[in-house]
Parts: sequence; structure tokens; C-alpha cells
Amino acid sequence: MAGVNKREPLHTADIFYLENYAPPGLDILGCGAGMQSTALALMSCENAMRGIVHKEVPIYDAILFCDLGSEPIWVYSQVRFIQDACREAKIPFYVIQTNLYQDFMANFGQKRVVSIPFWTIGQDGKRGRMPRNCTMDYKIFPMQKFARWNLLGYKKGQRTRPEDLLGRHKMHIGFSYEERRRCSESRNPMFKNSFPLVDMKLTRSDNYAYCRNVWDLETRASACSFCPYHTNYFFMRLKQEDPDTYKELIEVDGLRQREQKKTKIQSELYISKSRKRIIHLDECDCDDAEMFSCQNLLVCNGF
Repeated sequence: MAGVNKREPLHTADIFYLENYAPPGLDILGCGAGMQSTALALMSCENAMRGIVHKEVPIYDAILFCDLGSEPIWVYSQVRFIQDACREAKIPFYVIQTNLYQDFMANFGQKRVVSIPFWTIGQDGKRGRMPRNCTMDYKIFPMQKFARWNLLGYKKGQRTRPEDLLGRHKMHIGFSYEERRRCSESRNPMFKNSFPLVDMKLTRSDNYAYCRNVWDLETRASACSFCPYHTNYFFMRLKQEDPDTYKELIEVDGLRQREQKKTKIQSELYISKSRKRIIHLDECDCDDAEMFSCQNLLVCNGF
């Protein structure tokens, strides 16, 4: 990963309108560039370049990546790997700048911000967690809007065409088989959610092995640097391997501590599951790496 500058612009394919697309509609991959969606993207590329190898995976009409503004350097490296494969396979790859990090830093304590699932301790000592809306607001909705305006060519105020309703277009999501309980239907009538990895019963380990064995790519999970679902081990590893992004994490933690008194939130908020400030985490706190077995190896899931 050395030498990769995540702040270099991520290049996107030229925008084109699919005005004459044929039934049954578009196949779109919502790609977070983690272990699972990277595998899906590369399976699609393999199908395009070598003939249909993975029958449950289409050759995507578009692959969409939402750049949250603060992800580990290895995620951006995986994005560029997918971009190169898509370029060779002639699959359009689009980067949508959603900038969760920048929005949070500019607005927390000043005006409403999206709800991030921070861990909490109430004034009565009760522990809890904030609601999670960031995935919908900064990933799902932007991808649906991009497909509507930029791929299907809708104009402002234009009604949805009848042929685009009833889930005509498929939004593919990279949940692996052990995550199948997370699968749900789309709330947007234009899209039907599809979960090819679940249909193929492929686990996280299977997806990791595919990328490693077929593409010589060792993948890690993806999420913004200040996602509260991270292990403390992740925060320690981020500090060691990506100091610039770790600095952004500390900035978020510090801003939240300083500005929370200006909000209506009564509970104390924390990024770490241990309900400590990130800078106060010690080695014992960070001994919580999550591992899985892959071909007789123990692999950190990167989260």
C-alpha cells in the first residue's frame, strides 16, 4: 500500500445516458470496495473478459463507489485496483463524492448532521447507541439519485416513467452469506435489491480467497475511519499504517467532544466500543481483532 496517495482524485468513467436500455433494466453494483463488493466487482470483470464464469453475477452496467472523504488508505488502493480491472473489462466505474467526513466536521454542533451510530453513556449511566442513518444518507440514496439523474437521464421535476417502476433496475449489494439477515427490499420503487453472494452462499472467507487466488489481491473491509463499528484493533492499526487518516479520526473525536454541548444530545458520545476517547485506548483495549479462517490461515477481517 506504500506510495498510494488517497487524496489524488479518483477517476470516474465518462457519464453516459442509457436512454435505449433493454429489458429487464440496469444491473448496478453498489461498491464499498471492501472484501465482498470487491469480489463481486472483480467477478463481473472476469465474466466480461473471460466469458461467463460466475453465472449469478452480471456484467454490470455501472459500478458505483461513494467516497465518504475519510477512509483508510488501503480502501482507496482497492478502489484503484477495481478501477483498473473495470477499465480493462470495459465496465463503467463511477466515483460519487458524498463527503461524510467534511460535512460532519463543518456542521456538528452548528446545525443538523446525519445520525452516526456512536456509542453512548447516558446521564444515568445507561449504555446505548445512536441510530444509524449514515449508510442510507451517504451511500444508498446518493447511488439511487446518481442512477436516476446520471444514468437514466431524468430531468428535474420529471415524473418516474412507468417502465422504471416495480423494481425494474437491480441494485446489487455485497453482503456475504453470513450477513444474509441484513438483506432487505429496496424502499425505492425503481430498484430491486439483489444479493449475489448470498445466492451463491459465499462467505467472507470465500470472497477473500477469490480475490487473493484469482487476482493476487489481499483485501480488507471498508468503512469510514470514524465508524463506531470498528474494533479498537482497527484504530491501532490505522495509527500505525495510515497516520494522516488517523489524524482525521482524532479530529472527529475532538470536535465531537468540544461541540456536543451545542447539540440536544444528552448522552456522552464515543467512537470506540470501549466508550473511551481514541487517544486513551491502550494495548489491552486494542486486543480485540476479529479473525476468520481462510485456507488454513487466520485472516483479520480489517474491521
